[in-house]
Formats: sequence, C-alpha cells, structure tokens
Amino acid sequence: MKPIFVALLLCLFTLPVSSAFAALDRALVKQLADEDSDLKITAIQKLTQSADPEALGILQAMVDGTLQSAEGETITINNRVRREIDGALAALKLFHPDPKIRLTAAKDLTVSLAGDADPGMAPMLARARDQESDERVKAAIAQAYALATIKHADTAVRLAAVKALAGSGDPNIKLLLLATTEPANETEVTVRRAAIAAHAEVKSRLALGETVGRIFSGLSLGSILLLAALGLAITYGVMGVINMAHGELLMVGAYATYFMQGLFRSYLPGWLDWYVLAAIPLAFLAAAAVGVLLERTVIRWLYGRPLETLLATWGLSLILIQAARVLFGAQNVEVANPSWMSGGIEIVPSIVLPLNRIVIVGFALFVMALVWVLMNRTRLGLFVRAVTQNRAMAGCVGVPTAQIDSVAFALGAGIAGLGGVALSQIANVGPDMGQGYIVDSFMVVVLGGVGQLAGAVWAALGLGIVSKFLEGWAGAVIAKIVVLVFIIMFIQKRPQGLFALKGRFVES
Repeated sequence: MKPIFVALLLCLFTLPVSSAFAALDRALVKQLADEDSDLKITAIQKLTQSADPEALGILQAMVDGTLQSAEGETITINNRVRREIDGALAALKLFHPDPKIRLTAAKDLTVSLAGDADPGMAPMLARARDQESDERVKAAIAQAYALATIKHADTAVRLAAVKALAGSGDPNIKLLLLATTEPANETEVTVRRAAIAAHAEVKSRLALGETVGRIFSGLSLGSILLLAALGLAITYGVMGVINMAHGELLMVGAYATYFMQGLFRSYLPGWLDWYVLAAIPLAFLAAAAVGVLLERTVIRWLYGRPLETLLATWGLSLILIQAARVLFGAQNVEVANPSWMSGGIEIVPSIVLPLNRIVIVGFALFVMALVWVLMNRTRLGLFVRAVTQNRAMAGCVGVPTAQIDSVAFALGAGIAGLGGVALSQIANVGPDMGQGYIVDSFMVVVLGGVGQLAGAVWAALGLGIVSKFLEGWAGAVIAKIVVLVFIIMFIQKRPQGLFALKGRFVES
C-alpha cells in the first residue's frame, strides 16, 4: 500500500461533497498527527462514532504505518493508541458488506467492552443493530450494545442492558454481571437484583457448555482408545497374545498418513485437502503388513507362552521405534489438518468443538460398524468367533486355525493403523507416539471383556468420558490413578469384564 498523506486528504476537502474523503471531519484527520496521545485517541473515537467507511481505511493505515503527516513524516502510535485503534476498526467493520466480517467484529467488540464499557460506542452500535438484517449478527451487536450501556446514567437503560446480557454464554460477561451485583458498583436495587438473576443464568449456561465440552472431549479420547483397542481385542481374543508392539502399529498408520501427505504436496498440490482419505487404505495395508510380518516371524512360535510373548513383542516395539527414527528422524513430523477439518463449532463463547475431533469420532464409529459387520455377517467373522470361543473344537470341524491367526492379526494391526490416521490429526507424530496408548488399550480390552467388541466399545467411550471429568476435577495424574484403581477393583470383582465371553476362556 502506498503511504496515505494527510496533506492530500486535506486538499480533497476543498472539492465537492462527492469527493472521496469529503465526509470526514478535516480537523479530526489533522488531529491524528498530533503528538499528544489523548488528542489522537479523542480523534479516533469521534471518527469511529461517525461510522464513515473512509475512516476504516485511515485507521488501518495508521496501524500499518503508512499514514503520513503533511510534512511527510510517518505517524507513530504507542500501545495505548494501538489498542484504541483495534477497537475502532472492529466497530467500523460492523458496517462491512460481508456478514462474516460483521459477526467477527461484533464478537471482538463484545470482548473489548466486557473489559472496559464505553458508553460513547452506544450510538454507533445502536445504528448498526437497527440496520442489521442478519439475525445472528444482530444478536451479537445487541449484546455489545448492552455492554456499552451497562454503566449508562439512566437506570432504565442499565436495567435493560443487564437483562439483555442474561442470554450470554461469555465468562467475561459473567464476571461483569457479578461485579454489577455489588452495591459499590451499582446503587440501584432493581438493577442489582436483575444482575443477580442474569449472573445465575449465564453461570448455568456456562456450566452446561462445560459439561457438553467434557463429554465431547471424553468421546474424542474414547474414539481413539476404541480404534486402538478394537484390533487388540481381536488379536488378544483369538490368540491370547499380549502384544506390546500394538502401540507401534498406531505409529505405522500415523507415518503412513505423513507419507501420503508428502506425496500429495509433491504431485497433487491441488488435491492436498483430500490426502487423509487416500491415507486410510494405505495406513490399513501398511500396518496389516507389519502385523503379518511380526506374526509370521516371531509371534506364531510363541503361542501358549504369554510371558515370552510379552517380552518378545516388547522387543519388537523397540525395533519398530528405532526403524521409525532411522526412516523419518527422531523428531516429530508435521501432519496438517485439511481445511475441511480445521476450525470448530461454537456452542457457547467459551466452548468450541473442534471439527477434526468431530470427524474422528464419526470415523471411529464408522470403523466400529465395519468391524461389527465383518465379525457378525461374514464367514471370516464366524471363523474368528469360533476360534476365540473354542480353538480345539473349531479346528476339529475344519476351521484353518493357523490361517485365522494370521488373518486376525493382520486385521487387528490394520485397525490399529486406522487409529494412527485419526491420531495424526490431533497429536504429534513421532517414533514414541504409540507408547502412550498401549496401557490404555489393554485396560479397555480387559475392562470390556476379552474378545468382546461390544465390551471394547463401552469400555473405551466410558473410560474416555470418565477420565475427562476426573481431569477437570482433580488433574490428569490423579485422574489416571483413580481410573487404574477402579479397573483393578472391578477386575477383582468381575474377572471376565463387562461382557463375559462364553467359550474356552471360561471353561479352561
């Protein structure tokens, strides 16, 4: 942008009214170049109250450092003036043609006025509210207007402002209403009573939003645990293998997502937003291939020896971690969210549900549905359930148990790879990322019941929600301890888990 000269603006004032800057007050524009910050702020406030579209350009030029005085010197501003200009720009944007910009401006003004109510903004906010056609924007402007008038000299105006703020869900407004209930801040009893009622209503709304937010965070965590535990439930149920390398299969899926992102950036940059969809089959196949390799080379020779299997798979997990470090480096790699998974849905001003987590919850439910169909409506699922319940009898009736072991391990590993795709969108992708989920995955499997998919679903989602509520009350460490103690006590009373498995585990 080329510098804007005040001298040029002043010359334009001599032209007819239709000229570009004729509507602006010549003295106010000149006052912006004054060295006194108070005079600058006064000029900014009056230009803002004029709601003239040209004032937006001039104030923006001041922020950008492109506004110059008649002598050609750049007009400098300090932090105090900059804060005033930021509020003025938000106010002037209330008249922008784009409703999204107007909504953002109204929200910015709400935050600003909640900290420092400015009655001088009321006339301009009233004008913007009255001419606003978008109902959502109009409601946001009305809230800003109420904040601007909450310290008005007229008792009726203050009372109306307090009642209007009762519909808010902003924690800053809750604090403002709480302050208004004090006699030192509000002398009129009727206004204080209205403030008490409004504060209670806002507090209730915020509590509801916080509860919804925690439930959603729990579902999000539970969906990740579900994707990690579904595969483990299959392999543990069919073969009784304690696979300590299962977390590294999550890592394989996450790195497959990173690899696919790199391919799209290099060869299909116009389709980069869809790399996640292309990464889903790649992650499944990559993790399944690694799982088959582990099962064929090591695990199949250790069936029936759980302690040795545990130690062997722990060693395999270290090998996989080191392999990731050699191939991709020891540092975390960047996996970016596509644009359609960025942003969030605002419930109340303090609670926003991220779109990436919403998509992950839906993805986990979709994978769960596919696994249920596979296990309950296909011949392979029938064989897997038969081997899970009674391996010897299944072998006697012609079920190829050795092949089922390999297929089940590949399926379980592939599902873990899908969990890695989901995890890459909300967590750091690095060689050690799977270590934080292996213990939780085993807790889900044991709590839900060995080999029981329904149990894994309920246990994963339940543990996720309970953990988030406990974290809000006692912190992450205490929450982890409480959950672990609960599971230990539960297993002592009900060793078979939430859903008992009928078959060889019960009979043996």
